[in-house]
Amino acid sequence: MVTPASQAQREAWVSGAMPEVERVRPGLWSIPVPIPINPLRYVLVYALELPDGVAIVDAGWNTDEAYDALVAGLGVAGYTIGDVKGVLVTHIHPDHYGLAGRVREMSGAWIALHPADARLVRERYDDAAIDSLVERERALLARCGVPPLTLDELAGASMMIRHMVSMARPDRLVEDGDELGLPGWDLRALWTPGHSPGHLCFVSPSRRLLLSGDHVLAKITPIVAVHPQSGPNPLADYLDSLAAVRKLEVDEVLPAHEYRFLELAERVDHVMAHHDARLAEIEQVVAAHDGVTCWEAATRLTWSRPWETIPPFMRRSANNETLAHLAWLEARGRVRREAGEPDLWRLP
Repeated sequence: MVTPASQAQREAWVSGAMPEVERVRPGLWSIPVPIPINPLRYVLVYALELPDGVAIVDAGWNTDEAYDALVAGLGVAGYTIGDVKGVLVTHIHPDHYGLAGRVREMSGAWIALHPADARLVRERYDDAAIDSLVERERALLARCGVPPLTLDELAGASMMIRHMVSMARPDRLVEDGDELGLPGWDLRALWTPGHSPGHLCFVSPSRRLLLSGDHVLAKITPIVAVHPQSGPNPLADYLDSLAAVRKLEVDEVLPAHEYRFLELAERVDHVMAHHDARLAEIEQVVAAHDGVTCWEAATRLTWSRPWETIPPFMRRSANNETLAHLAWLEARGRVRREAGEPDLWRLP
């Protein structure tokens, strides 16, 4: 259990309310931006004051409600949308990247992404390229053993949220260790792949702050999944990235969801223990059901709700997250994959 850095934010999260705009530190603001039809409810956009305006970390979904909330939040801090000089995007998921293009249109701000996520923008969000991505997802799900009647529904399950992204290519590419060059800030980028191939965190050594995006959250754990745009072993990337941020000497973590918190190392240890337990559970399923498909394994795992009540989009995430754990186990020789249509998983 971590200590909330903002009791008001935690109470809002627990009660299901929207938190207020907060002045985190001198020159730093937290602005909640609503996420439609999503249990996360909001993304926390952080505004960093500059001599001539602000830079924001993440932007929110491309909806009028989200845009209005961002504009209103900037107003509380004393700024307008035209004062935004830059958008530091932690990763290209819609709730972080979706509004970045609209912000740039209204303000002329630059958009920054890690190259690994920048390479994925066109295939993910360009109408001319999306069919290829859906076909690759369908092929992956077929190899996982998803039933034919469910295959098309799951392969296209994310299409409904694509319109909530204003496709915008980045103006700046940010690599691991880059200094962001924001006047008054010693902000440094940390490449933390796993949740997405190009996920970035940002650390301020002088202020002892970590802006963690989705990499480390106070209560929940981010989805780490194998999918057509991931690497072959994203869970290994994620666990390595967790170990890297655990070493940071910071006093406060500013995540993109839930609430700000203290005790980074303790939270990282808890997340790592969670994945250890999940890996052991999946290994037990493989041992009990020799020749199990990934989909069958997913249906036998413990989830936050009964499998039958999980909507299609989240079932796909659950399947692909199970595949990430199987890939991690395979890389360490703890399970083996019998390739086919579908792949079958067995003990060595």
